[in-house]
Amino acid sequence: MNQQAFESGKAAYQAGDWLGAVSMLSGAKSQGEPAGAVDHLIGNAYMKLGRYDSAADAYASALSDASYGKVGALSCNRGRALLAAGRAQEAIQALTGAVQDNSYSTPYKAYLVLGRAYEATGDVRNAGIAYRSAAIDENNPAPAGALSDLGSCFMRLGRPVDAVEAYRTALDFTTPLESQSKVYCDLGLAYVAANRMPEAVDAFSHATSDASFVMSPAAQASYDAARKAIAAAAAKQQQSGSAPSDTDAFLAAAGYGAGVDPLDPTGASGQLIPSAEDTGFFSVTEEELVEQDKKDRKVKRKHKHRGLKIFLVLLFIVVLVGGAGALAYTQGFGWPTQESVAESLFQAKTNGTEINKYIADSASNQVQMIADTLPSGATVTVDGVDRSMTESTVHVVATLSAGGQQQYTVQMVRDGVTWKVASVQTEYASAASAN
Repeated sequence: MNQQAFESGKAAYQAGDWLGAVSMLSGAKSQGEPAGAVDHLIGNAYMKLGRYDSAADAYASALSDASYGKVGALSCNRGRALLAAGRAQEAIQALTGAVQDNSYSTPYKAYLVLGRAYEATGDVRNAGIAYRSAAIDENNPAPAGALSDLGSCFMRLGRPVDAVEAYRTALDFTTPLESQSKVYCDLGLAYVAANRMPEAVDAFSHATSDASFVMSPAAQASYDAARKAIAAAAAKQQQSGSAPSDTDAFLAAAGYGAGVDPLDPTGASGQLIPSAEDTGFFSVTEEELVEQDKKDRKVKRKHKHRGLKIFLVLLFIVVLVGGAGALAYTQGFGWPTQESVAESLFQAKTNGTEINKYIADSASNQVQMIADTLPSGATVTVDGVDRSMTESTVHVVATLSAGGQQQYTVQMVRDGVTWKVASVQTEYASAASAN
């Protein structure tokens, strides 16, 4: 590689001279020479220029350089380029390869693009699965976007009730700097589709509280229809001779039932507003409040992601795969499958990557022991699986790099819809069987 041309190309790239960067970087390597770092930058420059087919070719060249690595990131970038070039089916193949790279630290990026690629082909169901995977990735700093996309998929699948839950969860994950108006508007549409008009009006009211947000004509029509439906219901109730009070009507419009205290709608706290005698509440500075809020969000994010996983796992089982999925769950099936988890575990040992993500929480203190049990460089095949709803045993045959075969028993426990490894044991022929 011509190092001087490479450095000149990098300088042009950093200066935003995309054409100059392509020209100089192209001269940094000879034809057919594997140079992943060079092709990676060329691909990025082509993306900036809007030459997506050329970018896809550059990323493919970078992937051919095995010594460069970065398979996940390069495959994700190639998927973006292919999708932008209108080659959605090829993009799906590239992005699927990206999420299969165990060393890729930000798979949620590939899942988000994969969702859009599936949508481009009209496959809404698989798009929803991709957005779900993006949302539950703990490295995703802003899962609200993926959750909103999941809600949109549910709406197109004709499941507005599930869309409601996705949008409501998205609201829980929006950051203070993100606008909630679009999510509230989509939530209002889902409520209308679910025939829950008071809640729809409340959601639309939240959306329109931001003066800068403009609803689409369809959303505005739904908002008007929801308000008319509430007004018609109130008029019908008045004609029946049991007209509600103004307060009851207000609460009903906001979605609260009769007998609800508007200052404490959950009935859990006993009081909503801090006591005036609690001067400590008012003595803290704004900077202290902001700093404490940052700390609280950091602590809560992990716990919220765990709750998010549980919610989306249930949604995945009951909705995306239908009633047959729930039956499969009780019979020990999951996604990824036990076979896939076992194979990925052995592959991680061969690749030298962390195996922690495949290990159950109950076996977190045995990670090193399990890692020491696994062979490196082996080719594994699954010889059988004993399934139950909460526990499974996977029998693995490993063809060792030094020759010969070794059998392993991998004990697994259920972790939501997928499986985690509880232990790995080496199987040896007994003396009786040897005789």
